[in-house]
Amino acid sequence: MNTMRGVLTICPTPFFENGEVDVESIDRLVDFQIKAKISGLAVLGFLGEQHKLSSVERRLIIERFVKRADQRVPVWVGVRALGIQGAIEQAREAQALGASAVFVAPLDGVNDQGQFSFYASVAESISIPVVIHDFPDSFGTEISPAVVARLALEQIVTLIKMEEPPVGPKITEILKRSDNQCAVFGGLGGVYFLEELKRGAVGTMTGFAFPEILVSIYERYIAGDIAGAERVFDRYCPLIRYEFQPKLGLALRKYTYFKRGLLSSAFVRAPGMQIDPYSIQELESVIARVGLDLNQPGVFHID
Repeated sequence: MNTMRGVLTICPTPFFENGEVDVESIDRLVDFQIKAKISGLAVLGFLGEQHKLSSVERRLIIERFVKRADQRVPVWVGVRALGIQGAIEQAREAQALGASAVFVAPLDGVNDQGQFSFYASVAESISIPVVIHDFPDSFGTEISPAVVARLALEQIVTLIKMEEPPVGPKITEILKRSDNQCAVFGGLGGVYFLEELKRGAVGTMTGFAFPEILVSIYERYIAGDIAGAERVFDRYCPLIRYEFQPKLGLALRKYTYFKRGLLSSAFVRAPGMQIDPYSIQELESVIARVGLDLNQPGVFHID
């Protein structure tokens, strides 16, 4: 799994306006992401409203994403629980349903040894890889570079989705402490994607609703066209920045996917903000300002 690289899209969970899960929109979303040349799909993360789903819905969603992906790209599944046994149960379910990996949120209120033991226990319980999900702003728990490095050096967990600002120094420290044995993916909406790559990240794992932009940045960067990657990033940074808003970001992304014809509804389950008319105007204005057209179907060509 340390060969995994590129852009993984954290997919939203589609709902109808009545709040029921919309599996047909999952099919459209998967096909679109693959046409956009993403490297993989990530489902049931924080953006996927995992914490708002029943166990039956969780299973249904994993099954549908895995089936539609049909091994064309890997599918990573989010795990978040209050204790070790709950996390193991979710991880085993994901593996049984065909997930390629699980990305696991940390436990609350435990020290470094507790986090190490937690991730080691989950990793030992399944045969697919475990990815650390480091997102303190949402989970309220920080994961130290020392724990990440120890897990990597002992070849227990060698991947992390790292979302603790300032991202640059922590990426550098993780890679140094782990002797580059840990593969780091960025996140945070792609806001720091260029800097993450320059610090040694192998890609990003985020929910930005224009994945073709992130793919374009990544492909240029790994081809050695740093100036080209910088040019694309700078051009679309106003949109990346606007979309990644605390509390409102999910609604913005769902609205964008809805307008792009991929979701039947932009509905966000409670607790969660719905998009308001003024924010719709702002979003569409920013999209137009960077030269994109929401009425144009399909994947955009990013030059």
